[in-house]
Amino acid sequence: MKNLVIVESPAKAKTIEGYLGKEYVVKSSYGHIRDLPERDLGVDVKNKFKPQYEISDDKKDTIKTLKKLSDDCDIVWLATDDDREGEAISWHLKESLDLNDSKTRRIVFREITKKAIINAIENPRTIDTNLVNAQQARRVLDRLVGYELSPVLWKKIKTGLSAGRVQSVAVRLIVEREREIDGFATSFHYYIKAIFDLPTGKKLQAILPDKYKTESDARAFLERCKNAVFTVKGTDKKAVFRSPQPPFTTSTLQQEAARKLYFSVSQTMLVAQKLYESGKITYMRTDSVNLSDDAMNDAKNNIIEHFGTNYSKPRKFANKNQSAQEAHEAIRPVNFAAESIEADAQEKKLYDLIWKRAIASQMSNAELEKTTVNIGISTTPEILQASGEVIKFDGFMKVYLEDTDDENDEDGSSGVIPVLNVGQILSLDEMNATQKYAKPAPRYTEASLVKKLEEMGIGRPSTYAPTISTILKRDYVVKESREGKEREYNIITLKSNAISQKNKTEIAGAEKNKLFPTNLAMVVNDFLVSNFDTVIDYQFTANVEEQFDKIADGNLDWVSMIENFYQPFHETIETSEQISRKDINTNRLLGQTPDGLNVYVKLGKFGAYAQIGDNEGEIKTANLKKGQLLENINMDEAMELFKLPREVGSFEGQPMVANIGKFGPYIKHGDKYYSLAKTDDPMTVTAERSIDIIAEKRQSESNKIIKEFAENAEVKVLNGKYGPYIVYGKRNIKIPKDRKPAELTLQDCTALAEAQPESDAKPKKKFFKKR
Repeated sequence: MKNLVIVESPAKAKTIEGYLGKEYVVKSSYGHIRDLPERDLGVDVKNKFKPQYEISDDKKDTIKTLKKLSDDCDIVWLATDDDREGEAISWHLKESLDLNDSKTRRIVFREITKKAIINAIENPRTIDTNLVNAQQARRVLDRLVGYELSPVLWKKIKTGLSAGRVQSVAVRLIVEREREIDGFATSFHYYIKAIFDLPTGKKLQAILPDKYKTESDARAFLERCKNAVFTVKGTDKKAVFRSPQPPFTTSTLQQEAARKLYFSVSQTMLVAQKLYESGKITYMRTDSVNLSDDAMNDAKNNIIEHFGTNYSKPRKFANKNQSAQEAHEAIRPVNFAAESIEADAQEKKLYDLIWKRAIASQMSNAELEKTTVNIGISTTPEILQASGEVIKFDGFMKVYLEDTDDENDEDGSSGVIPVLNVGQILSLDEMNATQKYAKPAPRYTEASLVKKLEEMGIGRPSTYAPTISTILKRDYVVKESREGKEREYNIITLKSNAISQKNKTEIAGAEKNKLFPTNLAMVVNDFLVSNFDTVIDYQFTANVEEQFDKIADGNLDWVSMIENFYQPFHETIETSEQISRKDINTNRLLGQTPDGLNVYVKLGKFGAYAQIGDNEGEIKTANLKKGQLLENINMDEAMELFKLPREVGSFEGQPMVANIGKFGPYIKHGDKYYSLAKTDDPMTVTAERSIDIIAEKRQSESNKIIKEFAENAEVKVLNGKYGPYIVYGKRNIKIPKDRKPAELTLQDCTALAEAQPESDAKPKKKFFKKR
């Protein structure tokens, strides 16, 4: 063997192997092969923060295989990703395999095509130590923060908590948004919309640009419009040009995939990774909007062929972000001629989005004609306005139009405005003054949180998805949909010169797939802001990212950067010993019961709960409901919780009891527990609904059970998510493909269990030793 090519993913290895000849063997390192130790700090603070790397147990066989192959070949090509993490993986491979410089080549490419691979092999380079040092700096700094700060949280708040330089800032954003919403003062205004009948039989709608703050002002305006003559005062037509958005970066892809495809951030990255590794798209971690000259030419040819020359307009986009890697490319199809691909449904959808965005970026502006009509009212000086747009040339809009998070249901757009003459009298059908409530800033979605972090300069393309995954996994944030509350609003209508009013209802505050902070997040965030403000300061976190960029460019020494951070940080950690647990807002006194017992809300081991009585006496406790926060729950809401457990009726001679537990609301019947649906409230769930829930669960379980054995209740043959299997005590046993699950006897199950060795998996270790 002459050449060994090492990449970090088996799928990538398979694709590349198809492009290279027999003289090349392509193998995968399966990601990072060396890292800081799991349980120790792994950083020699006194010796210039030297990292103490070790090969993880699950990678020792991989290294053994790669070592044998590398010893037997002439040249080792390190072909890991073209970013800091990829550079670090190549460096770790070189160190772990003890490769000498003479037989080691570092190659990079940002698309997996034969042309790109051959070009990379023809232009090898050495490992970029600046990029490696930038990655080491990030890893070491994050380890120092996590290792020293997390145990402080364990001592002062709750065991098992974690803090991180980026994750804690992301949580802070979500907490502050929640408080902003909670403190939002509800207000309303009235907006006016008029609907006119046109001679053609169509309708024209117009609005009053000004809003009225009170019902009386809105009503007074309608009164003034009684018996009025509505006349076209003038029309204004102007050409409007719309330009396409740049091709995707990591963050804009995550945002648009969330809006259009309803993908989570991590889902988007997982699907994009598959597309990249199978050679369909360019590298998916990038903050550049640049396209290569070859890509632009490829797009141009495709546009001219399919849409015509007038649809083509090659564009070079520039990054607003100064730290963006302009030499890299945006996310684009490897081959613009491939408008669709053979793949699973998710990959097809994401590829389609990437193809359309990239091709649209190289297309002509859309040309629109915007028409505004001013309508005079004979009885009052105010002017109504009708507006509309007509597409004269669709340009890039033929292919793609970006979605937006903005909501505006108060515009007066009528689409196409018909030809109207100055002086023409319009016939009023009706005019409405609608009460509209102001909305607070929306809670973050995964995608809008990424957008905010990017705008603030916090995090980089590779960090967004893992940051969100971490704060969800640590129970600082929950992602869920919540029902809104019914609210009345009124509409005052002028029709046939008579004014009427009617009240309507709307659902306000409904949320879909939004990020909500937990009580744990509130408490931890306040503790960190009060005592470690530097670590989760927005500007500081953004500055750290800039320093990593400087290290990557060779303009800053990474050890000096860590030294400047660590000294003051470590001093703050040491002084934190003086912080009293009593000063941390893990509990709150709400008031007293009529018989003089204190009522508290507290944060406990299993979440937030309410408590009647003091710890030295007899106490009663009740878990807070989903969405209730320690800091704003009131006495009445807390006392409601003590109505649980609540007997809702009986079934089969046994009571059904509604309650809230560690995993949410449930019905207990006999010795079994049945979870309530999201739409069920344990305070109001009826006996009939409870019986339905029990019956549904029983039906589901009966479908799950293939076979049970009277001789041994601990052995069952069940249907699982991945097919039939045997439950044998506390073990799950695989069923061979040549065996029919329904025909298995107890002896068969025992024999299969004895043939399958006990799992030798070690119990999960705690991440750090206690200090």
